[in-house]
Amino acid sequence: MHPLLPSLLAAFLYAGASGYQGLRLSQRATPNKRLLILCGAAALLAHGVSLFFQLVTPAGLNLDFFNAASLIAAAVILLILVACARIPVENLLMLLLPLGALTVLLAAFMPGGTAQPIDEHIGILAHILLSILAYGLLTIAVFQALLLLLQDYQLKHKHPSGLIKNFPALQTMESLLFGFLWAGWSLLSLSLLSGWLFVDNLFAQHLAHKTILSCIAWIVFGVLLWGRHQLGWRGHKAVRWTLAGFCLLMLAYFGSKLVREFILHI
Repeated sequence: MHPLLPSLLAAFLYAGASGYQGLRLSQRATPNKRLLILCGAAALLAHGVSLFFQLVTPAGLNLDFFNAASLIAAAVILLILVACARIPVENLLMLLLPLGALTVLLAAFMPGGTAQPIDEHIGILAHILLSILAYGLLTIAVFQALLLLLQDYQLKHKHPSGLIKNFPALQTMESLLFGFLWAGWSLLSLSLLSGWLFVDNLFAQHLAHKTILSCIAWIVFGVLLWGRHQLGWRGHKAVRWTLAGFCLLMLAYFGSKLVREFILHI
């Protein structure tokens, strides 16, 4: 099967689910959670089929720039759909479903970079999996931080929209943010540890920037979690630290891939 068909189907289903959620929220009504999750799961299934045909090649895994972005988006959406069964995070789908549609279309239509297929031993593959899960959870934390910022702003100015009225309490939103941060930081720690164990030279020329920026991001998130535990950091300060760590992490991974694959062609 050509990956174009499931990619288009995934984008269509993501757009449909996102449109339904946006319409209900604009009407100041609560979307049907079961229907929303069902549509999201169907889109994710089509997304997964598309990724399988794009990633798996005879030479190994094709994790070029756009395939990697699509894979991380799929991982993020999967985590949220699973989490929806236990915690009130379905509002995050308002941001994540369009992201899924965008990345699946970019992976299908944009030319790939010059990334070499990955055909490595189990340790390297475990490192890649841990990295993707860490990026996914920290991406969720960033979106949660942005929604928290929006909620705080609208409550302070006393004009909550239909979207905000469907949010959990501000304290619950903050607790969810730091839950995602703790989980993401823990997986990032394991990712860096597995890199030290299984990658031959983390400071080789093509890995140095990624390694250094990832370590700085790890420190930033660690300081934020320490500040929350010891000093009670919250609100705008927590959001700023979250965004700073995330920018460093995305620059470490996607910035280095963008330069290598599309500028230096290595």
